[in-house]
Amino acid sequence: MGESLSRRRLVTWGAAGAAGAALPLVGPGAAHAGPTDNEEHRDNGHVFNVRNFGARGDGVAIDSDAINRAIDAAAKSGGGTVYLPAGTYASYSIRLKSNIALYLAQNATILGAVPANGRGYDPAEPGAGNPFQDFGHSHWHNSLIWGENLTNITVAGPGTIDGKGLVSGGAAESAPLNGNKAISLKLCRNVQIREITILNGGHFGILPTGVDNFRIDSVVIDTNRDGINVDCCKNVRISNTTVNSPNDDAIVLKSSFALNVARATENVTIDNCMVSGYDLGTLYDGTFKTAAGFGRTGRIKFGTESNGGFRNIAISNVIFEFCRGLALETVDGGLLEDVTISNITMRNVQMPIFMRLGARMRGPAGVPVGSLRRVSISNVIAHNADPRYPSTIAGIPGHNVEDVRISNVRHHTVGGLTPADAVADPPEIENAYPEPTMFGTLPAYGFFVRHANGVTFDNVEVRYEQTDTRPAVVLRHVADVDAHHTRADKASGVPTFLIDDLDGFILSDSRPVAEARRDHVDHEEL
Repeated sequence: MGESLSRRRLVTWGAAGAAGAALPLVGPGAAHAGPTDNEEHRDNGHVFNVRNFGARGDGVAIDSDAINRAIDAAAKSGGGTVYLPAGTYASYSIRLKSNIALYLAQNATILGAVPANGRGYDPAEPGAGNPFQDFGHSHWHNSLIWGENLTNITVAGPGTIDGKGLVSGGAAESAPLNGNKAISLKLCRNVQIREITILNGGHFGILPTGVDNFRIDSVVIDTNRDGINVDCCKNVRISNTTVNSPNDDAIVLKSSFALNVARATENVTIDNCMVSGYDLGTLYDGTFKTAAGFGRTGRIKFGTESNGGFRNIAISNVIFEFCRGLALETVDGGLLEDVTISNITMRNVQMPIFMRLGARMRGPAGVPVGSLRRVSISNVIAHNADPRYPSTIAGIPGHNVEDVRISNVRHHTVGGLTPADAVADPPEIENAYPEPTMFGTLPAYGFFVRHANGVTFDNVEVRYEQTDTRPAVVLRHVADVDAHHTRADKASGVPTFLIDDLDGFILSDSRPVAEARRDHVDHEEL
């Protein structure tokens, strides 16, 4: 075959892609894979080469019209693969259709073009959204690649999507002709995004809303805002994927009111991934540069939009580097329940674990405060964590976080702070946007737990690099706390546990405090 793909193999891949299966990578020597010379000007079977529909691939001519013609032709024929051979395809909005695989060959790039000469991205659909979301979450058509009410679609690599011409926030998002998302999908089913690279994804690199049976596999994203936002989706798997997003979140689960109904995000796995906050573009170019200090975002989070809630979530085998840690939040009335997280390593992070049940209640009136319960976090190493923000479990008065188990955790902080550096009694701010920094510098160096019921620490170690004279653990307005085989660094004269208003506490086989059992405590230092 030389540097070409056989027509039979590509037709086979096209049929598989339309059915939702993976499009395999081309082998060595196939950087310019495409139709053979004598097939170059015609399309056989279910493969549609965009160059045959007028695409230039020179990075200058706008090729989105040609790509959309190829998609239309594939859809009319019953589905197939729309094939982009090597080249740079400057584009505005590309409109997916059912039973289509969009396949980017090695060294093929879809380049989001800057609007010019009265041309640009599709307009945001009129009437979409509601007062409870920002503009980016309420519109989908103003994107580089978008689809709505589709089934059986695939976007596959090894090529690249570069959203250089997309906008990423502010008033520019709603301006005519502008686009703000690399890939946006609404109310679709049986979707795969595989083996592509996304650079400069706009406000959202990948935004699926109400998408079920959805898989992201072996994707690399290096972007200036959110990497992946999974909103109101069911049966989702994100695997083998790397997201660098220094200025916003990497992988986010949401359950907003964007569909004008409270719809849960549920049955989700995230595994074998990496999230980070390297300088923009330095993941892609392999230099992995970092600005000094903490504060990069780049984390895994769910719950800042939480009307519908979250159920049945499993996260495992994830690396965090130069970013924030895990954030589990529900603040708009949804349930967050049945979550298991395991095998996590973190280096240079801000607040390794953050759980927040709040009452922002951005949504229709009359909805009760939600619940955060049945969460298990195990086998975590966090090294060189920001000393200002220990891991935190925080409900609000009258609404406790419930049934949390934290086991086999090594929580190592930079340390070096004193009680005078911290807020002794952090404000409740029940209706605020949830962020790890929301309470200020906290009065513990390891764990701060407030308004929680049924918390278990098993084989948990908290350490500091520089002596820290805050207690290791602060427990306030909590009940039913068990700690077994815990370890903590301790400065002379500093308590390990600072307890206020606690019902039911058992500490065993630990040090420096070996044993303790309390039915009720108003205030005690151990």
